[in-house]
Amino acid sequence: MPDVLKLRHVPLVLAAGLAFWSASPAVAREGGAGAYLAARLAGAQSDYVIASEYFARALAADPENTTLMEDAAISEVGRGEIGNALPIALAYDRTGAKSQVADLLILTSLAQKEDFKTAIADLDKGRSAGQLVDGLYRAWAFLGLGQMSEATGAFDEVTKISGLKSFGLYHKALALASVGDFEGADAIFSGPEGGPLRSTRRGVMAHAQILSQLERDPDAVKLIDESFGTGGDPVIAALRAELEAGKTVPFTMVEGAKDGVAEVYYTVASALGSENTDINTLAYARMAEFLAPDDADTVLLVASILEGQGQHALASTEFDKIGRDNPAYLQAELGRAGALIESGRVDAALEALQRVAKENPARADIWNMLGDTYRREERFGEAADAYDKAIANIDAKTDIFWGLYFARGICNERLKKWPEAEADFLKALELQPDQPSVLNYLGYSYIERKEKLDEALKMIEKAVAERPDDGAFVDSLGWGLYRLGRYEEAVTQMERAVELMPVDAVLNDHLGDVYWAVGRTREADFQWRRALSFAEDGNADADPERIRRKLEHGLDKVLADEGAPPLAVSKNGN
Repeated sequence: MPDVLKLRHVPLVLAAGLAFWSASPAVAREGGAGAYLAARLAGAQSDYVIASEYFARALAADPENTTLMEDAAISEVGRGEIGNALPIALAYDRTGAKSQVADLLILTSLAQKEDFKTAIADLDKGRSAGQLVDGLYRAWAFLGLGQMSEATGAFDEVTKISGLKSFGLYHKALALASVGDFEGADAIFSGPEGGPLRSTRRGVMAHAQILSQLERDPDAVKLIDESFGTGGDPVIAALRAELEAGKTVPFTMVEGAKDGVAEVYYTVASALGSENTDINTLAYARMAEFLAPDDADTVLLVASILEGQGQHALASTEFDKIGRDNPAYLQAELGRAGALIESGRVDAALEALQRVAKENPARADIWNMLGDTYRREERFGEAADAYDKAIANIDAKTDIFWGLYFARGICNERLKKWPEAEADFLKALELQPDQPSVLNYLGYSYIERKEKLDEALKMIEKAVAERPDDGAFVDSLGWGLYRLGRYEEAVTQMERAVELMPVDAVLNDHLGDVYWAVGRTREADFQWRRALSFAEDGNADADPERIRRKLEHGLDKVLADEGAPPLAVSKNGN
């Protein structure tokens, strides 16, 4: 769950204009139609860089078109160029038309300039960035003008709106702390309504800072430990270390009205991000980043939204903004590596992971990610080495680490180091008994090795019972029955497997073998031809040459050439 107070049935989403598609699309004038269509296509794919370029061209050809203005502003917001979006929003505003994205940009600009007098006047005239944003923005604007009683009254008004009580209280507590009223802030966090406020990472951090200002560092440490345990991410760990050392930690979560407005946007973006990662969510996050560019949490939020949209290059740019001196640097580097992997730059990702692993040799999560990356590239030796280092830095008795042993077992199996692989699979099952993926992989491995066939079949049956719609698991069951000579039963399972995964070369190949075993040779030929077509399209786990030999000579001849027992002998259990 994102670090946010949970929104339920709250009318926060920006108006329909804040999207690259709308019920009434703009009609670009001649000369701009091509650019407009290209922009809409790019926008629909969340490709903000390309969209902004083409919307700019379309707008140049039709400069009075308000829908084009709005879409152009949105694309600039999406790619983080708020400075480019603001003039467009102001031009739109001068037309007298109404746009929530334009209002959002203008209100954000006023907060950035700390012109809160104008902001309140604009809100009074109907400028709006959404119900929750408007109420909290107004409260922080009063604080920015030094009108604390009006600010607290405005926060209280937000708490009266159905579903928004926690939001109003959270921001009221931050506002009180920002002006030095730490007792008042603590009373909110520690009060009967404080539970939801302390359920978020930022809420805990804010309350811990407040407690430190009240010279209650032990209570702050206890709060952190109860919320996160003694581990925590590097930012939490750094805060805890300062508190445990008895250092009075300053209150830095919100240091003024501009930071408060940024926190409003962060709060809303985080809440919306728990449901989706569309442009509406990104717009609020970008506004928060514009007002608080050095806030690592905000940068990481923007990056995560962009990753959710498949915009990995933009996400990588965000991760790059967090410097080495920031406690969140490691998290950013891991995020950047993930973005590089998703964008196809695996070598660059491996280089980054190798560097941070060398710098943090005791971090099992880094070695694990490095191992996973090598494994996806089928570099199993290097993957196994990385998993070795990860396992060396964990508590081998903790059940959450079963996946590390499973992953290393896969690598050892691929490296033909079966004793080591079997030991890893069994250790994974010791930590997580009856884990279906492990049961399936180990059971299938036994079957392929023609070992412990009855035990293997029982393992696979458990896995299939847990995941009956997993084609790979059902294939394992069918193949196990085939290996045991229970051909008729195998047909039923293999047909079901192919129904679940119809274009998998291995499954179609297996079904062909099973059909052959029961004398359905024409159907076997058909399945092998299907398998061959899929294998030739790049399914590396199927052997095209072996399939061709079966098509030419039949399965019995291929088995004989391979020195395997003939089907009839196997069927008789000999």
